[in-house]
Amino acid sequence: MIAIIDYGMGNLHSVSKAVERLGYEPVVTADAQEIMEADGAILPGVGAFGDAMQNLRNTGLDEVTRYYASSGKPLLGICLGMQLLFSESEEYGPHKGLNLLPGTVIRFKGDFKVPHMGWNKLDFRQENALFEGLEPGHVYFVHSFHAKPGRESDLLATTDYNGQVTAIVGSGNVYGMQFHPEKSSDLGMSLLRNFLALTGVRETVR
Repeated sequence: MIAIIDYGMGNLHSVSKAVERLGYEPVVTADAQEIMEADGAILPGVGAFGDAMQNLRNTGLDEVTRYYASSGKPLLGICLGMQLLFSESEEYGPHKGLNLLPGTVIRFKGDFKVPHMGWNKLDFRQENALFEGLEPGHVYFVHSFHAKPGRESDLLATTDYNGQVTAIVGSGNVYGMQFHPEKSSDLGMSLLRNFLALTGVRETVR
């Protein structure tokens, strides 16, 4: 079972449907026990960093997510959910994050269009199980803030938008994708499938 963590600020339906289409059993939940019993967990997110962290704290899901990450089972943050994995953000802040990955989330700065919205090509920076059998291609981004990882080793893929932009991060069992894999055609769905394969659960739902 794949838990999609519901803290009131996520694209829950589209992520749930994508997981289901890939043959896995998704459960949208805010229940700590249900999350901890899951074989894999996804932290989605749409909105502002500070509001999201407040919702997580108010529901106790911040500690649940940290504890889940410490369990060794795969955890994936998507879009804002990826940014929440980091230490802090300057979005209407500063605000403290979940601190599962060292680094800071900052606003795009420069004479170009913000938010970054549209299809951009990924550059795989290192070998990882997420990329097994895949070639770099285009995925769909919508964001005004981007992550600056504190460790180069956590940077798995980047894209170019007036400079290098963090696209995929990972450390151990904790992963994040700045783009929306569920809205990113074949490559996005393949990346999500490879993440789900890390859970060790066999595809069952068709």
